[in-house]
Amino acid sequence: MILAGGRATRLGGVPKPTLKYDGDTLLSLALHAARGASAVVLVGPDAPGSGDGREQGAGGHVPDGVRLPDSVLRTREEPVFAGPAAAIAAGLAALKKNGHSSPWTLVLACDMPHASRGVGLLWAALESSPGVEGAMAVSLDGRKQPLLGAYGTAALEREVGLASEGSGLTDSSVFRLLARLNVLDVEVPAGSTDDVDTWEDAAALGINYEGH
Repeated sequence: MILAGGRATRLGGVPKPTLKYDGDTLLSLALHAARGASAVVLVGPDAPGSGDGREQGAGGHVPDGVRLPDSVLRTREEPVFAGPAAAIAAGLAALKKNGHSSPWTLVLACDMPHASRGVGLLWAALESSPGVEGAMAVSLDGRKQPLLGAYGTAALEREVGLASEGSGLTDSSVFRLLARLNVLDVEVPAGSTDDVDTWEDAAALGINYEGH
């Protein structure tokens, strides 16, 4: 599950998936980090059917000509810009509606160009730790990053259901959504969780965008 639905206000509204690192878009790098998954869903703008509940394979283009494989599903959180917790719920619903089932779901923000460094460590931690409900990346300085994590699909669906019955998921934090899960903290290599919120972040990572 690749989350790409933020407003990118500190980037002047420039869509993060279109930013480029070393010749590849951040979206392409996120898809690479998720390679080997039995199914992939992109939660973000310009999803076919967004706003009317439909999810489908994504031929065509996302903004600025970033092409997706036809097999990638696309959907949108409801309401639009409701935040990453709502996006996770939308991604789970799209996968389930399209008949995709897996014990584990990788949750990945699209703005971490080096996320692939940590994904394998998440899977290794889960394989060696039976009984846990997920694994979350932790940077070398101790910061947890829930949007580079692998979680039990059934556990995520359970927590989404409970949240929907309560205060809801709009503008809710992912940490709150995951609070009751037995999640491993997995230290990942330096830079794995570095993300892009500002042009300063982009410059520090060597990320560029035509016209800026």
